[in-house]
Amino acid sequence: MTEAFRLTGLVKQFKQVRAVDGVSLAVRRGEVVALLGPNGAGKSTTIDMLLGLASPDEGSVQVFGGAPRAALDSGRLAAMVQNGFLLRDVTPAELVELHRSMFRNPLSAKEVYGRAGIGEFARRRCGKLPGGQLQRVRYALALTGDPELLILDEPTAALDVDARREFWASMHEFTAAGRTVLFATHYLAEAEDYADRVVLMRHGKVVADGAVDEVRANVSGRLIRAVVPGAREEDLAVLDGVASARVQGDRTELGCTDSDLAIRALLTTFPQTSSIEITSAGLEEAFLALTSDEPQGALR
Repeated sequence: MTEAFRLTGLVKQFKQVRAVDGVSLAVRRGEVVALLGPNGAGKSTTIDMLLGLASPDEGSVQVFGGAPRAALDSGRLAAMVQNGFLLRDVTPAELVELHRSMFRNPLSAKEVYGRAGIGEFARRRCGKLPGGQLQRVRYALALTGDPELLILDEPTAALDVDARREFWASMHEFTAAGRTVLFATHYLAEAEDYADRVVLMRHGKVVADGAVDEVRANVSGRLIRAVVPGAREEDLAVLDGVASARVQGDRTELGCTDSDLAIRALLTTFPQTSSIEITSAGLEEAFLALTSDEPQGALR
């Protein structure tokens, strides 16, 4: 089997709210997939159904060709959730040993400590650890059974820049042997840098699915960034070729339908413009355009 999991026509309703509305998604083994979307897009509910924590009202979930529970029980599927509860009076070392006892072929405690970076505080009580270290403990527990598929919900929340870098270095090592990762994050730069594939959700539906470059291609136009002395957003927005304008301090960002036309109009109207940079739309712009309530493809 080449697929790690397959979601087919998933629907989940909570009273009047259709949290997930016909989501179908197949992920191959060895892929690193970022699941993105604004709050309320249906990401967490989709993950809950993938983990067997919620049952779909319609549709089906298959993990390695079977039910999610079977994959969890065998250790092939594991998850790290952002706010997973950890007993305050227990140490990370004790939690790791407890989790190791549940699996037939767990990783060694030494390997878990090394990959998750918890060795320095493994003997301290969880109630004494700050948020970033607790997040590392959650990651350690998810790794303990040596899973083939790892689901991560906001994995680097509460981590500083160095800790994030170390986390993703560890994740690269984890996936190098062909393991599969699905992670939900609000850090779009992480998705852009580390995901093989991006899935964007909006109002319970998948609105984009593909490699980062493919998702970015869904948004037409380019961005002009420059220093424009004295410019106001309302003056910039009416320039030829400009779809949107944003001014922050002395920096201006223009979303363009025609960047050639826009740059000529900008320099004609504001000849003191300097430090000009013209780029294609990035993942952040694609995210805003594809998950907002504005027409898809419009730059903000």
